[in-house]
Amino acid sequence: MHIVRFVSPLTDAPAVGVDDGERVVELTGVTTVAELLRLPVEGLRERVDGADGPEHPSGSVRKLAPVDGLTEVWAAGVTYRRSREARVLESERASDVYELVYDAERPELFFKSVAWKVSGHGGRIAVRSDSEIDVPEPELGLVLNAAGEIVGYTVVDDVSSRTIEGVNPLYLPQAKIYLGACAAGPAIRPAWEVPDPYALDITLSIARDGETVWDGKASTSQLNRRLDDLAGYLFRADVFPDGAVLATGTCLVPDLPFTLRDGDAVTIGISEIGTLTTTVVRGLEAMRG
Repeated sequence: MHIVRFVSPLTDAPAVGVDDGERVVELTGVTTVAELLRLPVEGLRERVDGADGPEHPSGSVRKLAPVDGLTEVWAAGVTYRRSREARVLESERASDVYELVYDAERPELFFKSVAWKVSGHGGRIAVRSDSEIDVPEPELGLVLNAAGEIVGYTVVDDVSSRTIEGVNPLYLPQAKIYLGACAAGPAIRPAWEVPDPYALDITLSIARDGETVWDGKASTSQLNRRLDDLAGYLFRADVFPDGAVLATGTCLVPDLPFTLRDGDAVTIGISEIGTLTTTVVRGLEAMRG
């Protein structure tokens, strides 16, 4: 079962429902995912299990990114050995910074996106026009309620400019935060339905002109951090009244000098969670269009 945000065929407006693979049942009285994330985990589960609104065939609705309202998207960095190696390799002046943070008690956490900028399944992601090397970063996303509890999981693409972040660690926000740099979806898998989040396969495939130009596979078993610890650090000194999505870092990084190109199709799959596919455009104007 998945919690989905979608365009209701009845109202042509965003709605929230439960998808069992055959049908989507709307949640009566709930119009945003943010409303669910204000609930404690047991209250959220009760609300989802009691879905009794209008029903639609699963394939007949257009899915939207499962993040809305004032929900924020954050991300953790250097949580896998592969991401540490990639950051060290690309960094021109401060590779020791990434070596140190991998084993440090405190994780690297950074703001990624407001809800309205997040692309959904079938949408577009962008690479910056002032960058030469740009990559997708497939990540397991923790869906956290207002109390900081892990209530679900989703797929997140933390699109990044390796050119910009490699020059100076202080350029990380420009490499990570811009229109088209974040995608999530296609839905939220409730945490109570995932028995072991440290045993999930993650796949990344990039297609260009109909042919696969890069693919890889990894597992959350390679994660160097505990998921509850990452969530705990995020909520340690901040509040999220509409909850948050926390991307937990990547373990699949295409080797240099690979870069995304306009028109590429990026597909990220996480077992038990879902598959997120987006199309690449280059530059701000193309993303706006």
